[in-house]
Amino acid sequence: ATLTFRRSCREGICGSCAMNINGVNGLACTTPVESSWKQLTVRPLPHLEVVKDLVVDLNHFYQQYHSIKPWLHPDKNRQGHRQSIEDRNKLDGLYECILCACCSSACPSYWWNGDRFLGPAALLSARRWIADSRDAATAKRLRELSNDEFKLGRCKKITNCTSVCPKGLNPTKAIVELQQMVKSNIHNQDLGNADNYSRLGSSSIW
Repeated sequence: ATLTFRRSCREGICGSCAMNINGVNGLACTTPVESSWKQLTVRPLPHLEVVKDLVVDLNHFYQQYHSIKPWLHPDKNRQGHRQSIEDRNKLDGLYECILCACCSSACPSYWWNGDRFLGPAALLSARRWIADSRDAATAKRLRELSNDEFKLGRCKKITNCTSVCPKGLNPTKAIVELQQMVKSNIHNQDLGNADNYSRLGSSSIW
């Protein structure tokens, strides 16, 4: 018998070997085998189309990531893009995402609305670029997140994404911060549209 799976770095860097291990999403290369386990059960990441065995189709996942334009949009009128230590520190907890899809495939809102809800991984990355002091497209990024309330607003703060992240990141917190920023951006530009986001969460839970 054979078993097909993805793997590459063996050090928790590439995210290739993400799978469901004894009911919990994680990286096979960094998940220790517990002596208390009577058996070890591995499954493909949940609620993603299976290509073969433990290999899932991540095309839609990557398309959603690409949709948030995960690259720097600098001010073309500036020469150079220096960044202070303080501003650089604001990226900690955001840039380390390895796109393993553990978080998104653990998210019930993504299971139900994955066609429109961008999911934790893409939204964490969106927060990372908005937090970057060198980026000059914050307002545009927020407008694009608000043009469909499902993109961002379907997060229900279940925090499954945060629980399973193998890098110890907090996508839920990033999403809450984005929701607040979108609400503020809408209020500043068009008070009439703000009602569409009246049910978005508050960061007071943090």
